[in-house]
Amino acid sequence: MTEFENDNFLRACWRKETEYTPVWFMRQAGRYLESYQKIRAKHDVLTICKTPELSARITTNAVSDLGVDAAILFADIMLPLEGIGVKLKLVDGVGPVIERPVENKEQVESLTGFSSEEHVPYVLDAIRLIKQQLRERVPLIGFSGAPFTLASYLIEGSPSREFIRTKKMMYDQPELWGQLLSKLSRIVTTYLLAQVKAGVDALMLFDSWSGWLSPADYRDFVLPYNQKILTDLSGKNVPRILFGVGTAGILSQMREAESDVFGVDWRLPIDDAWAVLGEAAVQGNLDPATLLTSDRLIEERTKEILGRVRGKPGHIFNLGHGVLPETKVEKAKRLVQFVHQSTRNKR
Repeated sequence: MTEFENDNFLRACWRKETEYTPVWFMRQAGRYLESYQKIRAKHDVLTICKTPELSARITTNAVSDLGVDAAILFADIMLPLEGIGVKLKLVDGVGPVIERPVENKEQVESLTGFSSEEHVPYVLDAIRLIKQQLRERVPLIGFSGAPFTLASYLIEGSPSREFIRTKKMMYDQPELWGQLLSKLSRIVTTYLLAQVKAGVDALMLFDSWSGWLSPADYRDFVLPYNQKILTDLSGKNVPRILFGVGTAGILSQMREAESDVFGVDWRLPIDDAWAVLGEAAVQGNLDPATLLTSDRLIEERTKEILGRVRGKPGHIFNLGHGVLPETKVEKAKRLVQFVHQSTRNKR
């Protein structure tokens, strides 16, 4: 097993004692960082994702800039689908835009033959390069979009807040839905196992939009596929993180996926969420907009979260979703320091 200079993140994932509460941020290597902005001024996002040297630089710069306890691979959840021929654009301020949204059996059947080495070799090369550059300072988190979230982009054609077309396929064409989710599940599992082989130290499954489903719909149309993926990833000695937004109403269903760590947003107090999730580690749950406000409010909200956790092993401090582009890096850096100082030697 790899020994890290700072293994607090991994220890928290396994619900072991830590020196302090570890911190990292979703989208920590992103638009609010000057180091990212300089690279982005010369390259589009897809080019950055497909250039291991650029992906690695962005990933490792974020760790150095912020002082966080884990790195997360700079990539996009749509890369495996783009790799097998799904024509899409990553549009600034919008997200993935699909040229031909999926609506029939023929399109679903075309989603086949995925190979990480053939279709996303640059991701694996970036992982290996990042590991070299980190020199075991902190662990590296790999990730994938979950089947429902990937399916919603494919079907809607772009980000949605209603998911009408997605739900219509779920309800009216359950067999086609099952075929699509099964294919996406195999792609996700293959992709994540390749990331482990390349060297990542933890895996995160971004089921970002599953919180827009009812508990019954999540249980029937999503949970079995997440369960299968997480089961297939077990036994690798790599902690698995399952995350979604707006999931307060489906946490008890999510728990059945038996992930090692669950990410929770800001819509439910963290201790209430943890009571539902049971014997697992928990990541979250500061509202990202808090970082746009005063240091006083940031500290107050952070203290409230830490007070609710009460030093319980298995807490990873994070935002409830990604860092907002308007965030000042000094605010994020100060938050990391505040959490570390507030929890050090109090555990």
